Amino acid sequence: MPRTEYTDYYSHILGMSLNIEVTGHYGYPVIMFPTSNGSYTQNRDFGLNDSVRWLTEEGKIKLYNIQTIDGMSFYDKNLHPADRIRNYERWVQFMKNEYIPYLQRMHSTHRIALAGASFGGYHAANLAFRFPDLVSHLFCLSGAFSIRNFMHGYSDDLVYFNCPREFVPNDEGWKYRHMHIVLSTSDQDICLEPTKEMAAILTAKGIDYWYDERKWISHDWPLWRMVFPKFMGRFFG
Repeated sequence: MPRTEYTDYYSHILGMSLNIEVTGHYGYPVIMFPTSNGSYTQNRDFGLNDSVRWLTEEGKIKLYNIQTIDGMSFYDKNLHPADRIRNYERWVQFMKNEYIPYLQRMHSTHRIALAGASFGGYHAANLAFRFPDLVSHLFCLSGAFSIRNFMHGYSDDLVYFNCPREFVPNDEGWKYRHMHIVLSTSDQDICLEPTKEMAAILTAKGIDYWYDERKWISHDWPLWRMVFPKFMGRFFG
């Protein structure tokens, strides 16, 4: 069994500590995000970590499952949408300016990998497209690429810059061409059309990616456990 440790990381930007589950003893750093409002242990609880166990056991990858603040941002219905997006942006800046640099130093690497399913796929994709120079691999499983549905008509620059389907078409394609991008979905996935739309955007920008569409399986953990080891094995096996 790969080694698993539980720790936290204090964010000066957020003014709080975030929980982190670390799986593996050595290897390329892969930050993983839970689905909507999910616990930082969710990917282990539902077997996604275990689906790539051979890679963690062999020291090829090291998984960092990190706490998000969905309940303090998009899913807090008592907050005005302006406050929801401001809180989320603080978490984004924590990732960019505090936690990813910490992993860069620890692993002596310039770039890291990001992965997530469903709303975790949104977090991964948003960070990867916002800050491509920090990211080598993006594994977006049944992800979303916009948070407009949480804003109830409210709009500002922060909303725009946290919607990859909006800002990527207006960005320069060369920024993303070093990145290994996986967009995964299925024919019964509620995120099928958003994934196809994002794939079309990348195609129009001349950005390479791997589009994977499974058949006869829905938006849920069996799909993600099926495809994640295939993608990870291709790049890190």
